[in-house]
Amino acid sequence: MAAVLNIPPASKHWTFADLVQFDETERYEIYNGRLIPMAPSPNAFHQRLVSRLHLLLAGFVQTRDLGEVFVAPFDVVLAEDNTAQPDLLFIAMENANIVKDWVFGAPDLVVEILSPSSIRRDRYDKQTQYARFGVKEYWIVDPANHSLEILELQNKQFVVHSSAAETGRRNPACSPAWSSTWRSCFRNVSAALALRPVFG
Repeated sequence: MAAVLNIPPASKHWTFADLVQFDETERYEIYNGRLIPMAPSPNAFHQRLVSRLHLLLAGFVQTRDLGEVFVAPFDVVLAEDNTAQPDLLFIAMENANIVKDWVFGAPDLVVEILSPSSIRRDRYDKQTQYARFGVKEYWIVDPANHSLEILELQNKQFVVHSSAAETGRRNPACSPAWSSTWRSCFRNVSAALALRPVFG
């Protein structure tokens, strides 16, 4: 029998302190104090994408000791009244102190996989939210178009750094020289992927 969920009052200004009081079966994010119910669990295709990306990124990160990769559901507390649960997130070694029981601060990278119910939120609300709180890089994976966009934070706004499609072609907005930083490493990973291992 399905659980009966209490509908939280829309007029309240919600915070993470409120969120941790909820039953674990009730999943929400907070956008500027507004409670956002999360959709039912993603479908199998979405879960396969998350799993493949996690394996690729986590393997890359671990062998180079760059930091940690986490997979949803895992709360990111950007501010008391702004939280998110990205599909995947990366915390660089130098920012490891923001990882407690949850993440308190801006991850270095967040990855969202679009679904019909999340397109507007992922492309607009979350993009604005992540930029506002200083997420350095935002990857948007679009299963419908078999594509990946890499957005980079510049002057508190995201700009398209590069994109890739299942064809293996990569359309860079710029071509940074190789360096040992995680950002440069990840860009080369995205180019090398050509997304074929991701979309299968």
